[in-house]
Amino acid sequence: MSDAQHPSRRRWALQMQQPLPSSTVFDRVAFLIGTASAVWLAIIISIEGVRSPWALLLFIPVWAIMAYLVLPRLHRLLSDLYVPDYFFGRTRTGDGLLGDPVNLGVDGTAAQLDEVMTRAGWHRADEITAASTWGIIASTLTRRSYPTAPVSPLMLFGRRHDVAYQQEVAGNPKQRHHVRFWHCPPGWLLPGGAKTDWLGAGTYDTDVGLSLFTLQVTHRIDENTDVERDFVVQSARDADAAVQVRLLHDFTTGYHSRNGGGDRFITDGDLPIIDVTRVRMTQGEADEGADEFFGADAAGAPVEGRGESLRTTAERSMRRAPLSTFFAVGVVVIGAVLDVLGLTVGAAADPGVQAVLSSGRTLETAVLIGFLGFGVLISLAQLLMAWFVLRRGRRSRAILMVLLAIGVLSTAIDYLDGTATLGLNGTLLAASLQCLALLALSSESAGAWSRRRSRADAEV
Repeated sequence: MSDAQHPSRRRWALQMQQPLPSSTVFDRVAFLIGTASAVWLAIIISIEGVRSPWALLLFIPVWAIMAYLVLPRLHRLLSDLYVPDYFFGRTRTGDGLLGDPVNLGVDGTAAQLDEVMTRAGWHRADEITAASTWGIIASTLTRRSYPTAPVSPLMLFGRRHDVAYQQEVAGNPKQRHHVRFWHCPPGWLLPGGAKTDWLGAGTYDTDVGLSLFTLQVTHRIDENTDVERDFVVQSARDADAAVQVRLLHDFTTGYHSRNGGGDRFITDGDLPIIDVTRVRMTQGEADEGADEFFGADAAGAPVEGRGESLRTTAERSMRRAPLSTFFAVGVVVIGAVLDVLGLTVGAAADPGVQAVLSSGRTLETAVLIGFLGFGVLISLAQLLMAWFVLRRGRRSRAILMVLLAIGVLSTAIDYLDGTATLGLNGTLLAASLQCLALLALSSESAGAWSRRRSRADAEV
């Protein structure tokens, strides 16, 4: 019989299709506008590059737009169609590509896990912020040690990893052991009915290179991920005699594949589960809640003191803002400052503007001043919204995204009707900055961070 003859089956299928939140729909619309704009700008820059003696230098912005804006967005759209959204032993990258294999499990609390990993000589990885990103770049170029360097986010259960640990090799930031852990949802069972509290993905970074799929700069991993898995297990057992290990044979079929960076890997499919439930804490009391242990409330937002001042709260929010948000705010500030300077300095140097101002015609002068003032107000509004975005204002982020989208679309309309000329000029620069900021603000990391409400953060 067909589904039409079984209404109950059809109703069940429809119930599984949960409607998207309005905030997610808004982000995706902004994301599509930004993606289309990025492709358009990359084409224009490429065309102008052919006509310019600076063609080789223009290759850098074209590569950056394609590698960090266009290709990741394209992968995100396509992977939502063909990558299944259920657990099958693989993580996913932020772009939706299949990532590293899930090759570890842990039984125990977050505090016990952290206790064992710390005793074993592992360092908890920093969050990805502007400061930590600059730190990993500087340490890689200068070959200086950075034992808590951030790791790229991978997704499982629809969210990024809860905590990551790493060990540098001989003080070289290019090479490191690292493992990510996700806390399993309450009552969740592995395929086959087994249960564990945490799942992990451990791999060994061998060098830094370009991603095969996105052309981004990333770490390359060793092919045999089972070796790294066994290294993590053995380090935990050596750290505390109370640690036990049980093995799920053939958890997945042994296979070879590629991760999100295009690196080939092989695995035998076994899943060792590290039992740390008998580990005794040496510092403080064991915390039974993973969210509370990692300094977050039930919603996953950092818990901050109620008595903090407005300035202190804003500073804490800035430090914890993801790189995408920090980058977007920086681009908005640069663009707004350039717009204000362009309006004021350009008006002062434009003979036509000077002629109108000195003509004594009140109406034309008022219209001109109103036009210039409106442009300055828009730039100041963007600066104000950018400040509130750093303070985790959801409405401010939405307003800023609307202003940026209007700016990009108006430039495109002016270009199509011949009003604006896009060459290697200020118009192209302004449109590029608006596009970059829009794409950064519409990213999942920026959206998730703005929607997390801490107890001390004020909603704008």
